[in-house]
Amino acid sequence: MKPILKSEKLKDVCYDIRGPVLELAQRMEEEGQKIIKLNIGNVGIFGFDPPEEIQLDMVRNLANASAYSDSKGIFAARKAIMQYCQEKGIQGVTLDDIYTGNGVSELIVLAMNALLNNGDEVLVPAPDYPLWTAAVSLSGGTPVHYLCDESKEWAPDLADLRKKITPRTKAIVVINPNNPTGAIYSTEVLTELTKIAREHGLILFADEIYDKMLYDQEKHVSLASLSRDVVTITFNGLSKNYRSCGYRAGWMVVSGDKSMVQDYVEGLNMLSSMRLCANVPGQYAIQTALGGYQSINDLVAEGGRLAKQRDIAWKLITAIPGVTCVKPKSALYLFPKLDPEMYPITDDQQFIADLLKEEKVLLVQGSGFNWATPDHFRVVFLPHEDVLKEAITRLASFLERYRNKHGRKAASSAAKAS
Repeated sequence: MKPILKSEKLKDVCYDIRGPVLELAQRMEEEGQKIIKLNIGNVGIFGFDPPEEIQLDMVRNLANASAYSDSKGIFAARKAIMQYCQEKGIQGVTLDDIYTGNGVSELIVLAMNALLNNGDEVLVPAPDYPLWTAAVSLSGGTPVHYLCDESKEWAPDLADLRKKITPRTKAIVVINPNNPTGAIYSTEVLTELTKIAREHGLILFADEIYDKMLYDQEKHVSLASLSRDVVTITFNGLSKNYRSCGYRAGWMVVSGDKSMVQDYVEGLNMLSSMRLCANVPGQYAIQTALGGYQSINDLVAEGGRLAKQRDIAWKLITAIPGVTCVKPKSALYLFPKLDPEMYPITDDQQFIADLLKEEKVLLVQGSGFNWATPDHFRVVFLPHEDVLKEAITRLASFLERYRNKHGRKAASSAAKAS
């Protein structure tokens, strides 16, 4: 019998957050080795529990949750999402413009499948949350990465974005607040992105899953509140702000000039119906979450657990020679840079695998977020302070050995000293 091969559609699909290095970590764990995992923003495993009122409402509604719901979601959930859109300044949203999904991840793939023909291009930020790139490729499209500028706190490089628009370009993906960098985009940048989309007749896809995870009293502006005449699909959910990753309760909202996308919306409706409906118990959490006490504000405020862990991780990481990092204003991650003279890395996946084998610390390499040069990695700062300190101490030891063995600056300094 001939071997059965995977689909050719998966040829360019990659999701290294759960990729080969994680598989190595799992094999090590099976051998009894203990790994400190700073690779994934799975908040629940680090002691961040969802608000109790959300859990209680889901339990109370289980008796009503055994049947399929409307393919777009239950009324109470979509009504709460509509009101949340109003709070964010997103105008003209009706219940029919709202789709619930099994997390934002499902809806991203659904939105790409409904839009793209083979060879269509979508502008995706670099670095990005890699599901976006993967979903474009899986849908037959071509992801084209526009750069974000580290020297400008990871804001999109608008000139780079403009020059990458072609007749095949269909959309721009905007991840704000940003994963993996923790950047928040200014109103000026968002307005320019809207202007570019308007000029070229492009759809805006706005991933705003971290819109409440804001530090230092930062404010988040929803892209759709500015792009009122431009078709915008906004994605959000309970996974991060409400520490409810496993509930798989997400949504997407269509706004802007909807007369331009009636056929596309028919495609969204078709695919939404084909998967029948989103997880119904998770939908029952949405109204309570959006209308209840916003405990995330306590976690991100000065002295809150997330804010303290961000500060500790950033301070320790940037104290390592040759490591710099833009301090994140949002989300759960640091995206540090390694000085290429001190750390001349050619294969960042192997670099992260070596760190794992030598120090039992699991991170994700920058190329896993479609960053082209092997000089960045992502750190999740969700573990408690003592675990973070231990993990970064181990990282510092590994980097010192690497620097002494491979670093051109270190070798040059040693030669001069002799």
